[in-house]
Amino acid sequence: MTHSAPCLDSAHFDVTIIGAGINGAGLFRELALQGLNVLLIDRGDICAGASAAPSRLIHGGIKYLETGEFRLVAQSTLERNLLLRNAPHVVKPLPTIIPIHSWLGGILPSIKRFLRLKAKLADRGIAITEIGMQIYDFLGRRARVMPRHTLSIGRKMRRAWPHMSHKVIATGRYFDAAITQPERLGFECVEDALRLNLGCAVRTYTTVAGFEAGKLILRDALDGTTTTVTTDLVVNAGGAWIDRINADLGLHTRYIGGTKGSHLVLDHPGLLRELAGQMVYFGTPDGRICLAYPFMGHVLVGSTDIPVNDPDSATCSEDEQRYMLDMLGQLFPGFRFTDRDVIYRYCGVRPLPASNADDPGAISRDHVVHADRAQGKPVLSLVGGKWTTFRGLSEEVADDILNRLGRKRRLSSRERAIGGGAGYPAERARSAYIRTLSTRHDISVARAATLFERYGTTAERIAASCGRSEDAPLASLPDYTRNELICLARDELVRTVDDLVYRRTPIALSGALNREVLSEICDILAAPLGWDTTERDRQENACWQVARTQHGLHS
Repeated sequence: MTHSAPCLDSAHFDVTIIGAGINGAGLFRELALQGLNVLLIDRGDICAGASAAPSRLIHGGIKYLETGEFRLVAQSTLERNLLLRNAPHVVKPLPTIIPIHSWLGGILPSIKRFLRLKAKLADRGIAITEIGMQIYDFLGRRARVMPRHTLSIGRKMRRAWPHMSHKVIATGRYFDAAITQPERLGFECVEDALRLNLGCAVRTYTTVAGFEAGKLILRDALDGTTTTVTTDLVVNAGGAWIDRINADLGLHTRYIGGTKGSHLVLDHPGLLRELAGQMVYFGTPDGRICLAYPFMGHVLVGSTDIPVNDPDSATCSEDEQRYMLDMLGQLFPGFRFTDRDVIYRYCGVRPLPASNADDPGAISRDHVVHADRAQGKPVLSLVGGKWTTFRGLSEEVADDILNRLGRKRRLSSRERAIGGGAGYPAERARSAYIRTLSTRHDISVARAATLFERYGTTAERIAASCGRSEDAPLASLPDYTRNELICLARDELVRTVDDLVYRRTPIALSGALNREVLSEICDILAAPLGWDTTERDRQENACWQVARTQHGLHS
């Protein structure tokens, strides 16, 4: 599969989806399963916006119990459990710790918040935390795959967390899940759709240049070419850009009131050891929720929740970085946290519904679908929603679309594995799977294990490319090889070096990206992507500019 596909000019599609974030990608897959011919376009790459900048949690959202959103929590815990089964290559169980500072703290503010009254909840005591975890276990009972919660008090808790603040008197422990590569899972949804339905197509780096006489005029942002297509229905899944996209379609809406969330990746061996594979999920004095958990040999820390008007200008500020480090320092006064510990940072804008709420954290994370008409065609705008619930949202919206188009559902995605999760071996069979992968493609067992860990069962295709001809590790990044990167560039809709280092792989996020690594990768990609020297240099410079301004890289 490559970007170059049959010419779209004058083609007709049942549905055109604008926006290839996780909601757009998930809906693309869902509709492809039902036999609809669907076009997916995005102004950038697949999962390049907020979908690439979450806390990387697949979770029920225990904090939403405080505002009475039981339906959202029940749906989220179910979808979490399904993703643990359907995408086990990237979604893993994550034991989660709630530090507790009192016995009865937070009861009155919790009641007020539950009744949708204003209240700052800075302290969640043992009583309210225990009640919340009990309800969370109950709502997450469907398709349960993880243990129930526990509570630790006194010496037992202190032995487990020697560097945690002595103001903490107990910890609650429950299970959620983490997703190592959400960007990859989004791509795999698109890949599944293209494989399942030859009537579907995707165009990245493509914008709507006009909507006239029922025809969508599309412009490729990289080569400047235009294409005209017709469609029966348009879905606007543009996230924080939904209102701007609607304006391009001739609609004037104010559906979005986005807030930015920033995260840090820390190189802090002491905290990494203390966490011992667990996440701490803790309240702050200003009523926010922060988190920290082990991630790719480092520690992922988040997050902020700040209203923004322009999603294109959103970055993680120095003030946000200082805030997160300070909050972490208050919980773990036995450690020192400085700017030098930060090896990577990122920011995304949550596509929340427009709201007059004083507290951004009080805005619902549930989704809503707005229906409009433009050029006589239905336009559905998908607002809000959580990463965790993308499949459930896609299922719901697909049923609405099928009804509007007079079509019937063919298949359910509920039990269908995604991408590298298909045929994923049970734990007891993984060693044998890796040995077979090694033997079949004449690569070392260690290399086969690395590919399996990185790509799940898609490692079969990558390993075939690595073993088919002479291969060599990168001089600047030996954990990757030339043929591996060429395979990704050739088969995974890669059009820019950013697509590869930020989204098809975790090279940047893991802290491995520097100017030397980037230069070598650009040299490798030039031939398969058809870059001349000028374009190769432009790609490197543009990517490094993003690394510096958006992710805080300097070497």
